[in-house]
Amino acid sequence: MVFRARDLRFPIIAVLIVLCTRTAIADPKPQPNLLANGTFAVGAGNAPDDWRTEAWISTPSATTYRWIPPAAGGPGEVEVQNLQGNDSRWAQTITLPPGWYYFSVEARAEGVGANLAGVSISLLEDGITSPDLHGTADWRRIGFYLKVRGAGADVEVALRVGGFSALNTGTGYFRNATVVAVDGPPANASASAIFDLAEIRKAALPTPIGHPWTLVLTFIWLLGLAFFGWRLYSDPAKAAATPTPRQTTSRANRRRAERRKNR
Repeated sequence: MVFRARDLRFPIIAVLIVLCTRTAIADPKPQPNLLANGTFAVGAGNAPDDWRTEAWISTPSATTYRWIPPAAGGPGEVEVQNLQGNDSRWAQTITLPPGWYYFSVEARAEGVGANLAGVSISLLEDGITSPDLHGTADWRRIGFYLKVRGAGADVEVALRVGGFSALNTGTGYFRNATVVAVDGPPANASASAIFDLAEIRKAALPTPIGHPWTLVLTFIWLLGLAFFGWRLYSDPAKAAATPTPRQTTSRANRRRAERRKNR
């Protein structure tokens, strides 16, 4: 039996397609880190580039911050040490287009209080935070998933010890901070680490007091009051015909003077 080269063409193409598909699945293209200087490799003095420090209590006696430059090929680190109860962090503002994102950092803790917000990566938005570390804990990657809708959003990323109304003590260390675009949370992701930014911001808006119909009536009443005032004070004839208290007093004085003169 004689085989021709063209008889093997389609099996070879099929094998190549399978191999390419497996390679693409096994080695997906890594997404770029949207944080600037997330490895803390660049900086000067005690400050890594593109990061700033913030705290609820901003005095040095409450919190100290330290940048640990990379050594021996390892990543750089940043440290937050709360000497008294505080909500303090290294922070960076980034702009995100619509989509899903995974925020994460390698973190460890030393002597962090157990009953309040611990060491975390979070946004300065109500409740958007990773699982936090307490006590003394070794390096661990912590993070959360965020959905951004509409035209996108500016967010403030915080590498943090403590939280809103949860001022804590202890030290947090952070390295290899990343924000990357993803297709969505994996099936095994914890529901407590998945957030919708639009829903969070909507829930944070002030709630109107009263029923919708009372707001409509109040608006109509204010509109009528404004119209009445405009009609009253915009008519020159009415304004001239309405004596002021000073005019009324002057006329009364003139009448008394005329009566005395006639006597």
